[in-house]
Amino acid sequence: MAAVDLDDLDRYIVYALQRDARHTSSSDIAEAKGVSASTVRNRISKLESEGIIRGTHVDVDYEKMGFQLYTIIFCTAPIPERERLAERALDVEGVLSVREIMTGDENVHITAVGRDSDDLSRIGRELNSLGFEIVEEEIIRNEYTNPYSAFDSCGSEGDRDDPGE
Repeated sequence: MAAVDLDDLDRYIVYALQRDARHTSSSDIAEAKGVSASTVRNRISKLESEGIIRGTHVDVDYEKMGFQLYTIIFCTAPIPERERLAERALDVEGVLSVREIMTGDENVHITAVGRDSDDLSRIGRELNSLGFEIVEEEIIRNEYTNPYSAFDSCGSEGDRDDPGE
């Protein structure tokens, strides 16, 4: 897949939306970069149509929703089946995300939540029945994310603190 040529505005839009898509408007981005809000909206549409922006995601506190166990399951899948199995894993209740890994034996990482150990056992059994070999399971305490800072070409510290101001 060929890389899409992005300019500073495109990269800043991606940065600002990664930081806080819910509280960042086209007008906020336009003001920070000295362009019109309609220019930003058009650029967002273009970034979406080119598949660069694939959606917005909500950061959920699963523990507060009653899912005390947030886990990553390290699996091995046969290389010819890896992509198909990864897609099917999303159908297992409790599975949140699946990452295909290009190297190593643990070539699929599955993130899942459960209310208790019975939930995690069920998820493991279902993944096993799909064809995954479960290598290891780890309970996640916290997860932190960050937008790719090189896309923040605005340059001032104030803009980094809150793109919605």
